[in-house]
Amino acid sequence: MANRHIGFTETVLRDAQQSLIATRLPFSEMEPILSKLDAAGYHSLECWGGATFDVCMRFLDEDPWERLRKLRAGLPNTKLQMLLRGQNILGYKHYPDDIVRRFVKAAVKNGIDIIRIFDALNDVNNLKVAIETAVEAGAEASGAISYTTSPVHTREMYVNLAKEMVNMGCQSICIKDMAGILTPNNAYGLVAALKDALPDNVPVIMHTHSTAGMAFMTYMKGIEAGADVIDTAISPFSGGTSQPTTESLHVALTQMGYDTGLDEPTLYEIADYFKGVRAKFIEDGTLNPISMGTDTQCLNYQIPGGMLSNLLSQLKSLNASDKFDEALLETPRVREDLGFPPLVTPTSQLVGTQAVQNVLAGERYKNVGAEVKAYCRGEYGRTPAPINPEIQKLILGDEKPIEGRYADTLPTDTFEKAQAELGETARSEEDVLSYIAFPPVAEKFFETRKANEEKVAKYSIEKIED
Repeated sequence: MANRHIGFTETVLRDAQQSLIATRLPFSEMEPILSKLDAAGYHSLECWGGATFDVCMRFLDEDPWERLRKLRAGLPNTKLQMLLRGQNILGYKHYPDDIVRRFVKAAVKNGIDIIRIFDALNDVNNLKVAIETAVEAGAEASGAISYTTSPVHTREMYVNLAKEMVNMGCQSICIKDMAGILTPNNAYGLVAALKDALPDNVPVIMHTHSTAGMAFMTYMKGIEAGADVIDTAISPFSGGTSQPTTESLHVALTQMGYDTGLDEPTLYEIADYFKGVRAKFIEDGTLNPISMGTDTQCLNYQIPGGMLSNLLSQLKSLNASDKFDEALLETPRVREDLGFPPLVTPTSQLVGTQAVQNVLAGERYKNVGAEVKAYCRGEYGRTPAPINPEIQKLILGDEKPIEGRYADTLPTDTFEKAQAELGETARSEEDVLSYIAFPPVAEKFFETRKANEEKVAKYSIEKIED
């Protein structure tokens, strides 16, 4: 154990803020602290992907690609990491293989070093193209196991999944416990099994959330079993539905004889800065106190941090906050109906939204969204267990589910069509990819971008004339 290195991936710029403040952290709040983050000694900094891409355009009037380039410029010495949803890229549906390849290459070109790739159903058919392209582009492909518990999710299944991902080209394997339900005992057993089964040069990474109050113990037991890297969040954005605290784990592990490579005084400077950032989001009501608490019920409903904060926001917008507990209880029932999918984007949104619909309607599956119908048709891949046939029949009627890999049925000219639709509005390949991922959102963003530029230009002319 003595001096064994444990790497830290800092999540404050992505998953921590996604879990606690619904991804509303603008680049302007990141920029002043980038030099300190770069000097801290992190294994990597998770700063892109997940929900950040959508939220940048939808709510923050930011170009996600420009944000990435600015992050790259401000963090020259630290590996930048993103989260990619396999065949879903950063959206909520499957995209053709050529779009996946273009997106991955563009992410690497604009500054990403490590791409953590997962599939919501753990269907390796949805991972292959992204993994192969990441490796070809020169990035580290980190295969992520979407961890959950159910009658069909066994340790043996997870180990076999990890081996398949390594055979596809993954250079590291992450246990992605998005709901914070991985117990210390199960963490020890799974990490030990992975270390035994995988080549010595394949690091095992642990990702969890503090929701259930076990995360610190879970990490310690995982490290005892041989885990190489852990995901943590700087203290003001740690705990609750976010990750365990960076500084606390650094101190604990250092005193136990591990080497973290982190500079402790720099960590405290980063923490002091983010205390001020957190205060702003508390003041404007974005940071919901519920997200900061411990809730052991997540062991039953298995809702990940980002989903929990969005569920709260969704119910609040519908003036139905009083239905929160009912929606939580309905979530595992819907999950079982749909074949026990792990609750991670996009399946977390599908299950969560359907649970809300069931509760608000007062009748189960009276209202079913297009995404849930697509899921039942097989457009998201192979479900861990069969979908409840009665529910599937209720949702699909006489329509037959798809056989085979859905991406193979998609058109191969998606990029060219999107490029033609945008015309001169698209200034780059990245603009076209943004439009393909989120068409209405990107269109509105492009309009706003143009209007803002015209406003600045007009102001500049008036200043010159004055």
